[in-house]
Order: sequence, then C-alpha cells, then structure tokens
Amino acid sequence: MSLNDRKVQILQAIINDYIETAEPVGSRTIAKKYNLGISSATIRNEMSDLEEMGFIMQPHASSGRIPSDLGYRLYVDHLMQKRELSFDEQKYLQSVISRDISQIDYLMEETAKIISALTSYTTFISEPVGQRARIKQIRLLPLDMTSVLLVIVTEDNFMKNHVIKMGTVPDEDTIFEISMYLNRAFQGCALQQIDQTILSILQLELGEYKGLLKPILNALKSTMEAAEKVQLHMSGTKNILAFPEFSDISKAKSLFQTLEEKDVLTSMLEESKCNDLQILIGSENTVQSMKDCSVITATYKLSDDTRGTIGIVGPTRMDYSQVISVLNGMVKNIEKVFKNLTDNNKDG
Repeated sequence: MSLNDRKVQILQAIINDYIETAEPVGSRTIAKKYNLGISSATIRNEMSDLEEMGFIMQPHASSGRIPSDLGYRLYVDHLMQKRELSFDEQKYLQSVISRDISQIDYLMEETAKIISALTSYTTFISEPVGQRARIKQIRLLPLDMTSVLLVIVTEDNFMKNHVIKMGTVPDEDTIFEISMYLNRAFQGCALQQIDQTILSILQLELGEYKGLLKPILNALKSTMEAAEKVQLHMSGTKNILAFPEFSDISKAKSLFQTLEEKDVLTSMLEESKCNDLQILIGSENTVQSMKDCSVITATYKLSDDTRGTIGIVGPTRMDYSQVISVLNGMVKNIEKVFKNLTDNNKDG
C-alpha cells in the first residue's frame, strides 16, 4: 500500500485540525474544511488505509481519527510548512537583550519565561557548559563606597559577576592595579592549577588588600564549578494543565514529578546537545511519564566546546512549526547576547 498524494493531503488535514482543536477528526470535517475535491466516502476509505499503515488511529469506535506518533514524525520530517516569526514575536524575543543583563542565570531565567509565554508550553534551559574551564579575564569595578564588582570570564566566554564587600573601596587606579595582579596570577589557569605558590606571590602583591584574596578565590571556585556543571532553569510548568491530554490527574501528576526531577531533564539536554535541533515525539521519549509529550530541543553555542540547550515540552499535538521557529529565533538571540556581553567586557 503506497502513501500517495491524496493520503498525504488527508493526513496533513487531520494533523492540522487536531493540533488546533484537540478533537478527533472525521471524514465530514475534512470534506467541509479542506477543499480536496473528493467525497466523504473516499476520505473514509483513505483514512482506513492511513490507519492500517499506522499514521493515524481511532481512540474510540465511534470517533474520528487522531495522528499517531508515526504520523507526527512523517509530518515533522516531510510535510510541515516552515514558519517565520512575526514582527511582534521577533520583538518579543529580542526584548531579552534590551535589558541590562549582566548575569548568566538571570538571562537564562528570562529566556525560559519568554519562550514559555510565547509558546504556552513548558520550557527548560541549561546554562552554557564547557569541558574544563580556564580563566580568561578578571576585572574589578567599583560599585559603591563599600563594594566592588568582580567579573570573571572563562576562555569559553562563560561569565559570572560577584559583589565583594570591602571596608573602604580604593581609588580606580588601585582597583585597576589589583585587577592586573589577579590577571597575571590566574589568566589561563584551571581551578586545579591555582596552587600555594601562585597565592603566596599574589598575597605579597596585594599588600594591604590581601584580605580580598579569600572572597576572590571563593568567587573563582563558584564560577569555575558553575562553568563545568549544568545549571537548569525552567518556566511554565503549570502550562501543561491547560491541555485536555493531561486532564487525567494521575497522568498530570506523573508528568509534574518528572519535570521536578532536574537530573532527568539535565540528562535529556546533555543527550541532545550534540544536535542543533532534536524532536522526540511521544513514544520516542525514553521517560515513561513523557510518552504523551513531545520534547523539542535546540542547542546554542558560545564556542566549539561550550554550549547550552533549550528544551520545550508539550503534548504530541503541539504546534511544531511555531515551536521550531521560536527556538531558532531564541538561539540566535542568546548567541548574540553572549557575544555582546563578551565584547562589552573587552571594551570596558
């Protein structure tokens, strides 16, 4: 039995209609809504063939058909129309870079919120991770009379800011000189390479400001560990309740429990980050509680070795075209944000 053009048109009509309504689709609906030039009887026959081929299924004896995971896979791989972001959607995505973002974790939180609001699905995103972080640059900047801002950048362009309290903040020339000492001591080092010899020399150079060394080392440890560990941010977990597929309380509870297990989600992102875009549909998911979901992930890159991943979870009838366009748009924006942060740090 071949999948001819007419069967493809009917399958596409069923998928489009079911994505929009969440209701099983009958032959009469297709005949009325889609100008295919064939009768309801012919459509029924073709639907029977499509069901036999495994592309659609009938949830109840008297109902219409709904797409199967195999049907969605064919749709995503071959039938789906590529969708461009609207002007308003582009502006909304770009709004994340119009703010004063100086913290990676804040950027990730905002990104998750924006994608979740735009798609109405659950979003999770990992901060960029390198294999073995090395220090690229350290800068001290005066914040107020008693605080300085410590900016740490790794060679993979992962950046974290830390506020360090002091009794009295020295003048700008002294702060610049301290920054020079720190860079000379730590530049190009991994955390494990900072030994007592380096610290002893640095203590002598810092002189009366050697008290800064302990909080700076703590900040370095925190930054380098974060640069090598997946940090996860999530938004829109409750969005899943809006979909009739999860009106069953036990099914929804099981999915919520999975979404709360950060290790499971982190593992999913780690497995997918070698792919620019990955789509797992229903039974393709290895996690049992997500068999009624589709998970789409996209990877953003700071360098060949440093990357993070955005994941979107929704029902299998999610609007794949919209989600993919949003993810592609956000990947471009995130990469632009990190480039701007790095460039601004260099220029400053």
